[in-house]
Amino acid sequence: MEISNGIRGLRFRSEQQSQQNTSAAQGPQGSRETQLPQRFNVNGNGTMNVRIVRSPKPLIARKIRSLFSKSQPDTISELFADERFLSKFFFYFAPEERGTLCQVCRLWKNVLYHPKFWVDVTPIIVCRELSRNDDQRCRFYESLQHRGFDTVCLFGATDNEVSDFVAHFQTYKKQIKAVSLRCSNVTDTGMEVLFKKLPCLYKVELSGCNEITETGLWSCLNPKIVSLTISDCINVADDTVGAIAQLLPSLFELNLQAYHVTDASLAFFSAKQGYILSILRLHSCWEITNHGIVNIVHSLPNLTVLSMSGCSKITDDGVELIAENLRKLRSLDLSWCPRITDASLEYIACDLSQLEELILDRCSRVSDIGVGYLSTMTSLRRLFLRWCTQIRDFSLKHIYSMRNLRVLSLAGCTLVSGQGLCGLTQLHNLDELELTNCPSATREVCLYLRENMAHCLVVD
Repeated sequence: MEISNGIRGLRFRSEQQSQQNTSAAQGPQGSRETQLPQRFNVNGNGTMNVRIVRSPKPLIARKIRSLFSKSQPDTISELFADERFLSKFFFYFAPEERGTLCQVCRLWKNVLYHPKFWVDVTPIIVCRELSRNDDQRCRFYESLQHRGFDTVCLFGATDNEVSDFVAHFQTYKKQIKAVSLRCSNVTDTGMEVLFKKLPCLYKVELSGCNEITETGLWSCLNPKIVSLTISDCINVADDTVGAIAQLLPSLFELNLQAYHVTDASLAFFSAKQGYILSILRLHSCWEITNHGIVNIVHSLPNLTVLSMSGCSKITDDGVELIAENLRKLRSLDLSWCPRITDASLEYIACDLSQLEELILDRCSRVSDIGVGYLSTMTSLRRLFLRWCTQIRDFSLKHIYSMRNLRVLSLAGCTLVSGQGLCGLTQLHNLDELELTNCPSATREVCLYLRENMAHCLVVD
């Protein structure tokens, strides 16, 4: 109603203008009253009252006029100086390219420094390349704050560089939610400073930090942390897992790569963590055996993602324990477990009815029989069989019936034939097919697959 009244006001203004033009054309004999838009009411005594008509909503009318009178860019130069255009145009560039575009001019910098352009982007700060000039470092950290980064990766940092980073972010300490330290010489003291000055951290990654010990973790781990990744840290052992289990009651995801972690460490998790911890990835934990699997299934029965990649002592008995007790699993990674055979795949097919992803890379004992068991799983969406050297065309015939597959990897399967690969066109829902290092994946075969699977990405 307000808009219609505003438009009606515009109509009255146009009538006013036309009447003024008419009176001007009639000459000086027109009175002042006849030059204004009027409504005439005749009273009973024959006199006439004059009421000037005005817009009921002049503010709305002005807004509508301003809306339709917006100037539009007419040239390329004006277009690239229009903030409305640039705010949409810059979304077509990758984050690395946006970092370069920021240096074009001040206008582009102001537009690109909006946090919406940097969502889910993690800046990697190579500490050795940072300027030694305090003013330049200050401007660099201010640019990170203006862009609203909540995740930062420090590469090659020391205790002094961690302290300098925390000092520049002290005003925005609640902005940083996740920190990653990679290939750094940070000691327990530096870790304590980091966690003390950034109290809102909930995600932490420590990779290649050989100076950190379990003593430092005991003194600085924040109970708010829900995701923790530790890899290639030489001092990580069972005591470290004990500190994690006792100090992080809200832990949801744990990624651990440690050569000295044993079965005993997996019994430290409490009953509360058994309900919360959902993602557990143990990479290259060589000392873990089937007894460690027993501790996992008793302590963490609600896991949805489990990776035992590189745990070379795991056998079919351990996989049977997993299949019988962890019925909520959506993703299972058994890559680089050379003792896994077709029996494990039978246990998986029988008990893990909700499994969507299975990774069997380098499981050299898996054969066509095991793939036959997997073909009965209607829930499976992603199957990885990289370098399973016993996979033949008979396995592919089983895979043809897995119509719900979205991703399939046969990289390094040297015994499959070109004819068998061409039969994969029966998988109409396949989105990605990996055929690297397959001798039968010739140029002609890949061309045939791309022509008959137009929606599928074929990687050769």
